[in-house]
Amino acid sequence: MKKFLSLVLILMFILSLTACADAAKKSKIKFNKKQLKKIELVESPSHGEPMIILRENYSDVPIMGEAVATQAQMVNYINKRNPNPKLNCSVEELVHLYYVEAEREGIRPDIAICQAIKETGVWNYGGDVIPEQNNYCGLGTTGGGVKGEFFATPQLGARAHIQHLLSYTSKRPPKVEVVDPRYELIKKFRPQIFGKLTKWTDLNGVWAVPGNHYGEDILNLWMQAQMPDGSDASLDAANLKVLLEDDKAAAYVYRGIVNFEREDFYGSADDFQAALDVESELKEALFDLALAQEKINKLDDAIKTYDTLLAIDEKFVDGWYNRGRLKLAKNDFKGAISDYESSLAIETINADAYNDIALAYFRQKNYEETWNYIQKAAAQSTTNAVVKENYEKFAACVKVKK
Repeated sequence: MKKFLSLVLILMFILSLTACADAAKKSKIKFNKKQLKKIELVESPSHGEPMIILRENYSDVPIMGEAVATQAQMVNYINKRNPNPKLNCSVEELVHLYYVEAEREGIRPDIAICQAIKETGVWNYGGDVIPEQNNYCGLGTTGGGVKGEFFATPQLGARAHIQHLLSYTSKRPPKVEVVDPRYELIKKFRPQIFGKLTKWTDLNGVWAVPGNHYGEDILNLWMQAQMPDGSDASLDAANLKVLLEDDKAAAYVYRGIVNFEREDFYGSADDFQAALDVESELKEALFDLALAQEKINKLDDAIKTYDTLLAIDEKFVDGWYNRGRLKLAKNDFKGAISDYESSLAIETINADAYNDIALAYFRQKNYEETWNYIQKAAAQSTTNAVVKENYEKFAACVKVKK
């Protein structure tokens, strides 16, 4: 018992020394308040981009079916990733060929193109296959300099790719003459997979070895290709979705993102609200609507939209952070700090949140807490331009007594 009491006394002594040291350390800091009145600290930017609706689970996406992305979208996606692909035809021609060949056999053309993007490095090549082969999916390549199959035209290359996919997913023979030299090999020597792999993730470790995430990698590209931008092609696709798709909420969100990218923020807000009229608790639509409302300076509406979102999902970190920014803009410092702290409770590494908490204290002339949080922000990021600027400005007004 005596030993225990002794340990407690020692611990209390150490803690008291630490507290004294901290107090002494604080007492050495002096703020040049006259100079601080002349500076302005910069607010961190909002977090998150408009979110698309992703209904499909990667493990359930079938190889066969209809395209989701349009030909124009696929062309735009390829051109953005590689403005100068090594092809023996135009990008538009190759995409059209894939849609013709795939739709004939019931294969999803947009995802098949994404497989070709993965296999060729967006037609940069660089491996064993060369552009002259028109071999878009690595047919016959085994590594070690083996170039694999050659096809006389881009159309035959696309057709062979589609037929090879068909051999994996269906026992029905191709509807046109077989040009895939490996089709019969799959049928004869690999009966355990011939016609039995119905989903893209079933290709993991089969089409490519080890290829543990092969199907997921292809589907990631496919999702990126579907992400709308501000192009006319995306707007045309969006209008078609709203007109034809059964999933109206997702279609309205899609068009809302296109309008957002085109800086038609009123139009985007209308679309996101239309999605919510169909599905009132759709988190993506709520988040996107709040972003659009901020753009048209309807801050109170945006705050209310974030209120609804966070009532549905209290772990939506960007919702807490962005609502904190809006409250900061309205000089609701207590509310802003509370929201930033809620975001930090979910995501502890967030230099922007620490920066804005510092800004909230700065506007209240609480310089000690300002300095405290600016240092926390700087400790988390040495590359954040806003944090760096604020740290340098404020540090110039801080003096440490010797």
